[in-house]
Amino acid sequence: MSTIRLPADHPVHVQPRDLSDRFAYGFTKFLRFIADRFFAKRYGHRAVVLETVAAVPGMVGALLQHLKALRLIRDDNGWVRQLLDEAENERIHLMTFVEIAKPSLFERAVICLTQLVFYNLYFFIYLLSAKTAHRIVGYFEEEAYYSYSEYLSGIDKGLYENVPAPAIAIKYWNLPEDARLREVVLAVREDEAGHRDVNHAFADALD
Repeated sequence: MSTIRLPADHPVHVQPRDLSDRFAYGFTKFLRFIADRFFAKRYGHRAVVLETVAAVPGMVGALLQHLKALRLIRDDNGWVRQLLDEAENERIHLMTFVEIAKPSLFERAVICLTQLVFYNLYFFIYLLSAKTAHRIVGYFEEEAYYSYSEYLSGIDKGLYENVPAPAIAIKYWNLPEDARLREVVLAVREDEAGHRDVNHAFADALD
């Protein structure tokens, strides 16, 4: 299927239209509340844990869409590759912010626990309702866009040091050798905007 990608600086919000959407929105806001309480304004550390979560849906969706295409003996219409690319992109986000935030052993333990719980939860949500699962990711990415915009604002105000970009980020996004954290956050926010639009479009297609 083809999807419409909106400009990365467009703060899209899809209004919940039915019970599935409302569940997805409420679930997302609940996780946002936990993240806000746990990390407050520590955006680098927040990014490390949240990107661990964000890297899960693409892989789960790709697996289940692949199996569905095999069962039905039909083409996947490009969904599997799109979702695998999303998972890979989010993994690069994680590796980038690990270099920036330098998570402690405790935070690494939180990463493992978060991934364990969320993978299984999201897997069963996708089995029950692929539409709800994609809407959840759409709302996740709306929140990610908002968080990275706040992070960017903090960098511009001098609240967070505009450190040099990690080598992995310079290579992945083809940034200048002297790129800083601000350029990395802009690139990540643009990626999240793309995932937002794609997953909302997938949810609409499954409606």
